[in-house]
Amino acid sequence: MFDLDSFEKIYDISPLISENIAVFPGDTPFKRQVLMSQDQGHHLDLSSIHTTVHLGAHADATNHYGPGEQGIDQKDVRVYMGSCQVIQVRTAFNQRISLFDFEINQVTKPRVLFKTLSFQPNEWRDDFVALSAEVIQALAKVGVILVGIDTPSIDPSSSKSLESHKAVLENNMSVLEGLVLDEVAEGEYQLMALPLKIKDADASPVRAILCKF
Repeated sequence: MFDLDSFEKIYDISPLISENIAVFPGDTPFKRQVLMSQDQGHHLDLSSIHTTVHLGAHADATNHYGPGEQGIDQKDVRVYMGSCQVIQVRTAFNQRISLFDFEINQVTKPRVLFKTLSFQPNEWRDDFVALSAEVIQALAKVGVILVGIDTPSIDPSSSKSLESHKAVLENNMSVLEGLVLDEVAEGEYQLMALPLKIKDADASPVRAILCKF
């Protein structure tokens, strides 16, 4: 399925990770510490990183929004690879995507990524577009197992009730957030976005790619 020679185009939909990347206010920013450097006369380069697990393109685990739920190491990786559909919406800033913003009967794939163009990875803003719980419920009814978005969260930054995350949990779906879809047209793709196997973690960064035949 993922014979790269068979694809006409490969899109990297992950933002560049650097100290410039935005994180939720109050979360841990990205920091890379160089411990050894060949430029400084060491025999190799060696570094460590300190940051939130909700960094850039990332997969949420169910224990992020459900008490007693599983960490990211327990997720079935097959959820994050396979047939995918990109849908562009024109939802206003600071709003949730509703069923009036796209045609639910046009959803044909089990993984759906929403392109909103309402957030840039290195520029934090609170008014990014999120998802409504109504959309999550409708997607589940047509067989969607994973939903993704090109913003930091499927719920608004101010949300404490996390209605969309709770709808995802209720329907046994999975979430990708922080994607970069600016250069990706609407259509059908193959997705690969595997999370790291971090024990009990509430999320993991992913290197997300879309492949087009």
